[in-house]
Amino acid sequence: MTEKPAILHLEDVSYRWPGRASFGLNVPDFQVAPSETVLLLGASGSGKSTLLSMICATIFADAGQVNVSGQNIAQLSAGQRDRFRAEQIGLIFQQFNLLPFASVADNILLPLQFAPERRKRIADPEAEAQRLCDALGLPQGVMTSRAGALSVGQQQRVAAARALIGTPPLIIADEPTSSLDAETQATFLELLFAQSQAHGTTVLMVSHDARLAAQFDRVVKMADIATAVRGAQ
Repeated sequence: MTEKPAILHLEDVSYRWPGRASFGLNVPDFQVAPSETVLLLGASGSGKSTLLSMICATIFADAGQVNVSGQNIAQLSAGQRDRFRAEQIGLIFQQFNLLPFASVADNILLPLQFAPERRKRIADPEAEAQRLCDALGLPQGVMTSRAGALSVGQQQRVAAARALIGTPPLIIADEPTSSLDAETQATFLELLFAQSQAHGTTVLMVSHDARLAAQFDRVVKMADIATAVRGAQ
């Protein structure tokens, strides 16, 4: 059987912050397979945020290639990058980044406005949003609630539903469990993985919390794949 190409592949990548040549990140080779769940562990200052920014094409490598779903994202125009990101990557932010005065339904459905291919996969977007709410353990009637009125744990699940809707091939989660207790963390990851595995979605989660490791297919330490450059040279 032919092995599927990596959903994510960084090759000979280097980045230096503009005006700060002594601060940057080198990534010789990092790959994530389709449908894999990967926990990327690293302390503050290890370059996790820089790595995610390169994967999401909000900053660009000075050298090397960042390939998502087989596409070298540096080859895309600004408009193409925005569309590609919306179609290919579901994002779960550390602070969730929900629209606090909008309803839960509006927050979950928001990515579909920018990702027509994700929209085409869904016969009834509102019904799919409700299905995700149910699957992620949100209470009945939550779809009409104002997102900002929910608990932290509930907001986190809404953010996960927003990332999952339309089944993008890659979910990027940036410290999404940092404000939760251990029991709630475990429940959230269980629900997230159940949904991602049902659709063959890859999950790359960045964290500093090694206690989460047992729940992932693979654990990678930032120090093993990247060199953070600091200080004078």
